[in-house]
Amino acid sequence: KLGQAKENNGVLLLVAPNDRKMRIEVGYGLEGTLTDLHTKLIIENDMVPAFRAGDFSGGIEKAVDDMVMVLEGNPEELEARGKRNPADNSTSIDPIVAVFLILWATMFFGGLAMAFLPPMFGTKLSPGVYKWLGMTFRYGRGPSGSSGRSGWTTGSSSGSGWSSGSSSSGWSSGSSSSGGFSGGGGSSGGGGSSGSW
Repeated sequence: KLGQAKENNGVLLLVAPNDRKMRIEVGYGLEGTLTDLHTKLIIENDMVPAFRAGDFSGGIEKAVDDMVMVLEGNPEELEARGKRNPADNSTSIDPIVAVFLILWATMFFGGLAMAFLPPMFGTKLSPGVYKWLGMTFRYGRGPSGSSGRSGWTTGSSSGSGWSSGSSSSGWSSGSSSSGGFSGGGGSSGGGGSSGSW
């Protein structure tokens, strides 16, 4: 428990410089005084700008000063400063997420393009077979009426290409956790906020 064990009235300021993350964890006994809003304002207005400028000690010192100010009963100044200096809301996308989105969009829109563009702009060789951009695209049913192979081949080779039969190959993205700080109360039973720079 944070602070006095029976009161659970402590505050933990945690900084992980290698992960570029920080957290203010508030014990349950102080949750009504040092609210999640206050800890978020302290992180966004004090710590993040200082840490981005490389001033870790200054950011920590300012955050501690503001926590003490709120705990002494003067949260108005922090709240007013938060309204005057809104946090930088520029949304920076994680590079891994960006790569995932680019790959997904490429596969999705590429698949749509391969389904619609050859019949529209390609040369029709026979029913369901089109030649476009040096590739042969086959669509529709096989000769016996059963579901055939859709896809494309280059030149006259028949082994390369993609098929869109009934097999479902792919991947799924679940709710994987990538480590770091968790939001919410944590082990103190109180509140707090997390941030990164």
